[in-house]
Amino acid sequence: MNNFRENGAIGALLDEYERALNELADSLNRISDTQLKEIVDPTNEDCASIQTILSHVIKAGDWYLIEIKRALGESVDQPVKIQFQTVEAYTNHFPILIKNLEKLFNKYPDIDLYSPRNFRWKHISNIDLLLEHAIVHILRHRRQIERYFLTITTRT
Repeated sequence: MNNFRENGAIGALLDEYERALNELADSLNRISDTQLKEIVDPTNEDCASIQTILSHVIKAGDWYLIEIKRALGESVDQPVKIQFQTVEAYTNHFPILIKNLEKLFNKYPDIDLYSPRNFRWKHISNIDLLLEHAIVHILRHRRQIERYFLTITTRT
């Protein structure tokens, strides 16, 4: 375990981010690869199916990291949207999101979470709020996936 995991706010943010991803992975255990791709809301490109929701969650996780790096002065390319064909491929990717965030805190061990920053989301003013938003974003989509699963299973 890295030292920053023991550091109050940073540790809490990382632990809760990881917990949110683990809860999302647990909620996917009962979803088949066929159900993953079933269209539930054809009007929403990012949330048409469980598959598109998960691709959106991963791309957003990359965006949060990129926004922090840019706020710290790094030049970073935009993330690429990925689309996996299996539930397992998505859940196998979740630890990468966590590791990338850990790498950021290793690189910037004295990062100031509370100083004002400029992000593309104007209502988010610092790194702490951005990461809190990242956590809740996962939770909201976990709930959405659970509701989609109920819709899919009641269709048959």
